[in-house]
Amino acid sequence: MNDREIILGRIRAALADRPDVEAPPVPEVWPETHPDRETMMRRFAEELDAVEGELHRCGSPDDARAKLAELVDELECDRLGAVDRPLTHELADNLSTAEVAWVDADWDGPAIGELEAALVASDLLLADTGSCLVECPTAAERMMCYLPPVCIVVTRAEALREHLPAAWREVAPRVSDPQRRGELVFITGPSRTADIEKILILGVHGPKRLIVLVVE
Repeated sequence: MNDREIILGRIRAALADRPDVEAPPVPEVWPETHPDRETMMRRFAEELDAVEGELHRCGSPDDARAKLAELVDELECDRLGAVDRPLTHELADNLSTAEVAWVDADWDGPAIGELEAALVASDLLLADTGSCLVECPTAAERMMCYLPPVCIVVTRAEALREHLPAAWREVAPRVSDPQRRGELVFITGPSRTADIEKILILGVHGPKRLIVLVVE
């Protein structure tokens, strides 16, 4: 047991002795207007396009599988890294044009950085910012969002939410559960910076290309 585990163990032990307290009410940062799904999808598409992301709406899992295969061919990708999620398996298991490498917790940064593209699954989509929320219980899954030059996010249309306050009632139990590990990553477009001469450059600190496949 290292020093970090010892410290975290002491914190968990101290917190375990505290009586249960009722969570405070969710503050209304932005009011919920409860738009329909198509309205949210249009807003999500507009916001994602504004940050150089790409959206593909797929009418069925079969359409999504075909689109994923098309993208793999377009990228000339021989090796696609994928996280182990039901939807990623559903869409990638039958790929015939690329090797699918299922990434587990033992993968390190250099190995993930050698992948040509990453396939991850998003739990929630935020329409107002065009953001994808990805749960990453391990460091390897977190690095999958950053290191490969292309990040392909797959999700279902029912994951759409108006904004973060509207999604908070689903997010809060996850982040407050002491048994859960890892973190939630918000992906809003490909990596972008304008630090040098105020010239916008994509792909410096993360993927140069972000592609979102939504199964409707």
